[in-house]
Amino acid sequence: MLEVETLTDGGQEAASVAGRIATFLGQATRTLDLALYDLRLDPPLDDTVVGALREADARGVRVRIAYNVDHRNPIPVPPPPEAVPDDIEGLPFPTKAIPGVPDLMHHKYVVLDGDTLWTGSMNWTTDSWTRQENAIVRLRSPELAADYTRDFEELWTTGSVEASGPKTRPVDVGGVQVQAWFSPKRGEALAQRIASRIAKARRRVRIASPVITSAPILGTLAEKVSDGRADVAGVVDATQMREVFYQWRENGNAAWKLPLIARVLGGAPFSGKPSTPWGDGTVHDFMHAKVTVADDVVFVGSFNLSHSGEQNAENVLEIEDAALADRLAGFIDGIRSRYPRFAGPS
Repeated sequence: MLEVETLTDGGQEAASVAGRIATFLGQATRTLDLALYDLRLDPPLDDTVVGALREADARGVRVRIAYNVDHRNPIPVPPPPEAVPDDIEGLPFPTKAIPGVPDLMHHKYVVLDGDTLWTGSMNWTTDSWTRQENAIVRLRSPELAADYTRDFEELWTTGSVEASGPKTRPVDVGGVQVQAWFSPKRGEALAQRIASRIAKARRRVRIASPVITSAPILGTLAEKVSDGRADVAGVVDATQMREVFYQWRENGNAAWKLPLIARVLGGAPFSGKPSTPWGDGTVHDFMHAKVTVADDVVFVGSFNLSHSGEQNAENVLEIEDAALADRLAGFIDGIRSRYPRFAGPS
């Protein structure tokens, strides 16, 4: 089993997403390990999702939740979590706060019974389910589940982002080659892997990422756009990217990236979602999908194409499947069509 679901701003009801999560959690008979950057739901949705976790615990399933706790970032790239630690700590099963200072525990995955996964870019918040673009992957693979379990155990036993990120190998999932990647230990290798796949692409490159700041990926994209030998396009969060440009100008050590992003955004059709700037009580309608398509290879998960993403606790699935690549390239093009062209720094 390998299923991918995509969400769009205004494209689905929160109750339907909650129902699918509850159905997934309801399949557990032995264990549920959840690594969640954010968990905060309105009461009806909380009753559905957290209720499913309570029911699993009551029927003897071992439930554990690792979650991020950190300071309020002065500039929301990425936006800070909404989770209330006291609410999570009050649940009737073990929980573990993972300090997100300076690097975030940014996962959004579930390992069910040691053989089934739920992962992707979607946080467990109401706005994530209704006002953001996201991609979710569900699959059954004991080998991949074991990779995620190792990552979870590293976080759980050490309580440290820095200590996490197991080494992995490609595995076969129903005839499709899939490899899990985890940062921060494999963060630089992951960025290089994505850059390498982009460099080798002959037909197309499609990118959905709130921001693009990773040096290997940014440099490779600039070169790819300049040589004009592949169809390159994508979508970012315009509001967050403008915050990045401001940071780069203020920080002379990063200003060298400005010409690179200007080449990418000026030479390829990228759109930018004009999301609402983060603030307490504001709608969180960010362009939140994290998907890269390079010919017939897909990278999908929690990883922004950013330098901070290399240092956070993140996970990505590299999937080599032409049909899925076609579908997710179409998903990205669909998002692009909804938002204006983003020309980059001025």
